[in-house]
Amino acid sequence: MEIRNRTYRKLITAGALFAALGVAEAAAAADKLSVGALRFTSHSAGFIALERGHFKNEGLDVEFRFFQAAAPTAVALAGGDVDFAIAGVTGGYMNLAAKGAIKAVAGVLHEHKDVDGMAIMASTKAYEAGFTKPEQLKGKSLAMTQSGSTFHYMGGILAEKFGYSIKDITVRPLHKVGAMIGAFKSGQVDAMLMVPHIAKPLARAGAGKIIGWLRDYRPDYQITVLLSSTKNIKEKPELVKKFLRAYAKGIADFNGVMLNQSKDPAATEAMVKLIHKYVYTSRPYAKAAPSIKAGAMYLNPGASLDLKSIEHQLKWHQSQGFVAKTVTLDQIVDTGFVETN
Repeated sequence: MEIRNRTYRKLITAGALFAALGVAEAAAAADKLSVGALRFTSHSAGFIALERGHFKNEGLDVEFRFFQAAAPTAVALAGGDVDFAIAGVTGGYMNLAAKGAIKAVAGVLHEHKDVDGMAIMASTKAYEAGFTKPEQLKGKSLAMTQSGSTFHYMGGILAEKFGYSIKDITVRPLHKVGAMIGAFKSGQVDAMLMVPHIAKPLARAGAGKIIGWLRDYRPDYQITVLLSSTKNIKEKPELVKKFLRAYAKGIADFNGVMLNQSKDPAATEAMVKLIHKYVYTSRPYAKAAPSIKAGAMYLNPGASLDLKSIEHQLKWHQSQGFVAKTVTLDQIVDTGFVETN
C-alpha cells in the first residue's frame, strides 16, 4: 500500500511539473507586442482589451508606450520601437507610409453627429474680446501640435466650411498637447480644438469656452487610426488579425458602456476605474472620473475604416504641400484587415 501511495505521489508531482512546464511554454510562446498610444480616453479600447484579457486570449502579450503627441507614435512605429500605434491621420504618417514603412490597418476614433467629439474652444481672453462663434476663427490664432497634424486639418476643414482658407488663421505649432493647453489657458492663443475629456474640465474651470463642436461641421471625419509596420503586414498578417480582433472587442466594450452611461451605472463605474489606470493617472479617482466620463467619444465599431475621410485628408495635406501629390491612398492604407466605407 505504501509503495502504491509513493508511486501515486510521484505521478501527481510529475503531472504538476509537466503542467507547469506547459504553462511556461505557452507564456513563452505568446507574441510580445508594444503599442504606441496617448493617455487619452479615446485610446481606451486598447487599455480595455489589455485589462479584460482580449489580447491574452489571442495569444498576445501587449504593453503600451505613451507619447505626448500623435506624430511621434508614427515615427516610433516606423523606427521599429513599437509594433502598432494609435495615431491621428497626419501628414507625417502619410509621408512615412509613402516611404513604405507603415500603413493604417483599422480605424479608431471618428466624429459622430450624436456624440460629443472634438470641441471648438475660445480662450477666455479671446471670448471676452468677442470671439464667441466658430465662424469667427478667421484672423485668430489656433494652437496645434505640429504643422500637418490632425489639429491643423481640423482648422483647415473649419476654414473651408466658413468660406476662407487655413492661411487666414494664424497657426501655432507647440509640439505637445500640454503646451497647447498652457498657451490656451494663458491667452497666448485664441483657439484650439480639443478632446472632450480635456475641453469640458477646462470650460468648467473657466479656463476657456466651448463655442462649438466639430461634429456639426464634419461628422464624417476619421480622426485616428491603428497603424502597423509594413513588415508586420507582409510577414505576420495573422498577428495583425489577432491584434485587431482583440482591439475591436475593446471598442465594443467601450462603446457599449461609455456611450450610454446611464444604462448601467455600475458597469460605467467599473469601466471608468479601469480607464483611470491609464488616463489622468496623477489625479485621485474622484477628480478624474468626471473628466473620463465626459470624454467618451465614438469609436469605429469593429475597428472599421472610413476610406472616404482618409482620402479627403490626403488631398487636403497634398493641397497644403505637406504630402507629395504623387502619394496614393493605396500607399497609406491597407484595406485587407477590416471593413471599409
